[in-house]
Amino acid sequence: MNALLRWVGLVAAVLVAGAALGANPVRPLANDFVAVGESPDPQGMPLYTPSILALPDGRLVAAYERGGTGRKDNAAYAFILTSDDRGRTWSQRGALRMTHARLFQAGKSIYYLGHRGDLQVARSDDRGATWSAQVALSQGQTWHQSACNVWHARGFVYLVMERRVPSENKAWAVGSLAPVLLRGREDADLTRRENWTLASELVFSDLIAGYRQNEPELEFFGVPFFRQGYPDRYVVATTPRRRTSSPMGWLETNVVQITDPDHYWYDPSGRTFHLFMRAHTAGTGYAALAKVVEQPDGSMLTKLETVPSGKKILFVPMPGGQMRFHICYDQKTRLYWLLSSQATDSMTRADRLPAERYDLPNNERHRLQLHFSKNMIDWCFAGLVAKTESPKEARHYAAMDIDGDDLVILSRSGDARAKSAHDGNLITFHRVRNFRELVY
Repeated sequence: MNALLRWVGLVAAVLVAGAALGANPVRPLANDFVAVGESPDPQGMPLYTPSILALPDGRLVAAYERGGTGRKDNAAYAFILTSDDRGRTWSQRGALRMTHARLFQAGKSIYYLGHRGDLQVARSDDRGATWSAQVALSQGQTWHQSACNVWHARGFVYLVMERRVPSENKAWAVGSLAPVLLRGREDADLTRRENWTLASELVFSDLIAGYRQNEPELEFFGVPFFRQGYPDRYVVATTPRRRTSSPMGWLETNVVQITDPDHYWYDPSGRTFHLFMRAHTAGTGYAALAKVVEQPDGSMLTKLETVPSGKKILFVPMPGGQMRFHICYDQKTRLYWLLSSQATDSMTRADRLPAERYDLPNNERHRLQLHFSKNMIDWCFAGLVAKTESPKEARHYAAMDIDGDDLVILSRSGDARAKSAHDGNLITFHRVRNFRELVY
């Protein structure tokens, strides 16, 4: 009888625990945060482009920019900060005027590279404490990007910026972007244009037959999800608010190398770099792909990848590939780690979305997710990093770096005061502790 009672009690306890777990089976890994930046004018001064760098000695360097009223009267609007207590407190170290910029280390220096029309860069030689004046690396060009990743190989640093190619496109012109891989020697002064090599350009709108005629020859994939209205926007819904879709494109490029000799795309010479980009198709679950191959003369050629059948591949599966994502490669696990936005209701009709939901159904921005992969195609879910209950209070456009056993993350965020999920009022710091223990 006692044994039976103990068994009944055990079953009851398991059921109660299971019910509690079922109420919230996936718990955020790092929902708590430190506000690194906070807008003094949430409706008029959104905060953008978080970037974070973990130095070997434990110092963290972070950056972000102000938009809107934060750029009045020639004010500095890009800010660089450091933390020496694992991200609990931050001190401002630099104030510049560039956008879409990222931090990276090369040799003994730290750089902050973005654009203000032309490419711009500044350098610190004292672990981010002081910064040089910014200098231009191009003349008469217009660039784009976000604070995506940086790759180091054979004494060089590699990163991608995207050049805006002039076109008649009147909408969000991501179809007119050319991702350009930049290569610079780690031991060179990377504030000097002659120390950079730029790859050739490949423009999205030139790749697909019928693109400009709004009859793209892409069958069986449901791409694009909505009709195109090139060179303008296509109106998807007018109630409860106007929602439009711009022509397809790619943007916000990460660069990696394939390190597994058994991979179909492995290059034993180490001269191939794969570009993984946010795919704007108005759908979810795909990223865009291209590659750059270094030539014997040192030049770099950008082209599409192929699969064993000989067919070219432009779109690849990726959870959150519809929104800006960030990739880190971990040497210890030999895994790629992906930080991206989780979509939960991209199939809801556009005219039935709540009014506070930003833009199209695929444009959900309040759930940060973490995945890992050995091959950049097959992704394993590692956890939900952070989320909010309201689609207006964003956690998105995040950057990350490896800090010992942890992932440190800087998110473009917002609370109830934010203008929208796109135009948030916070930059938040999160730490995922012992991230390698999430591997299974």
